[in-house]
Amino acid sequence: MANIGTDILLAKQLLERGGVIGIPTETVYGLAANAYDEVAVSKIFDIKQRPKSNPLILHIHRIEQMTDLVKEFPMQAEKLAKHCWPGPLTLLLPKKLIIPDVVTAASEKVAIRIPNHPITLQLLQALSFPLAAPSANPFGYISPTTPEHVQEQLGEQIPYILAGGACEVGVESTIVGFENEQPVIYRLGGLRVELIEEIVGPAVFATKNIALGAFIEKPAAPGNFLQHYSPKKPLKLGVMSELLERYRHKKVGILVFDKYYEEIDKEQQILLTPSSNLEEAAHNLFAALRKLDQLPVEIILSTYVPNIGLGRTINDRLVRASAR
Repeated sequence: MANIGTDILLAKQLLERGGVIGIPTETVYGLAANAYDEVAVSKIFDIKQRPKSNPLILHIHRIEQMTDLVKEFPMQAEKLAKHCWPGPLTLLLPKKLIIPDVVTAASEKVAIRIPNHPITLQLLQALSFPLAAPSANPFGYISPTTPEHVQEQLGEQIPYILAGGACEVGVESTIVGFENEQPVIYRLGGLRVELIEEIVGPAVFATKNIALGAFIEKPAAPGNFLQHYSPKKPLKLGVMSELLERYRHKKVGILVFDKYYEEIDKEQQILLTPSSNLEEAAHNLFAALRKLDQLPVEIILSTYVPNIGLGRTINDRLVRASAR
């Protein structure tokens, strides 16, 4: 079983030997390996049982490293990076040959970010290579936001989990590319679209149905399969009164946005935010879904949250979690 600790030197040594470890970020915990080591990166896919067609995100510690990794760094992309890094922003840009195809699923573009977590930034500064790191969970399941979540699911397959407490943001990064200097949103995440547009102007989405989309066999960016972030128990989205009537003969668990439903036992409900705060709700989302998945219920019910700010990201994750 993987040890959990804060030994950055040990983490560095394991990564330099071609190992795979768990690392904290402000978004979710990652499953990290040397991005230049194709064998090590392949271990990530094997451990997660992740399709090789689903690209990974590179993690770096300073913006100057982009010169070594990308062919082009458009002015608007650099402007956004300077405003938002370190933070929950991933940029999708044309890659240089130094990045193995296994990292990008043979795409000509690579996803890169600087995470906003002090421990992982220290680790990255100590390494001579960037880290490839998707979320540290079995493919398709709920992303982990504590080191214990990683240990519960992948602890027997990795030697070490670098501990950094609970993730501050709690949902994955927003992925942004650029076409003719216009921002393109490839994945909703922990950086609000409204903030992106304040910095670099109006954005478009890579697909019209980014939250309600169809199955994507070979996504252009990480995290874009329709069924994703899913609990093992079925999750149903809709109007709560209708859902409660439809599933009245089942024992239900409820993901509650800001107030409990009086007709259901509170022990069967997990509240995201008593103050109707969308950032708090996003922070609690994945942990709440895990708790519901562990309750003695047959089905999980939820409604959409207000579709503004991080509410867009929460709704995106709920749609993907409910896809069957």
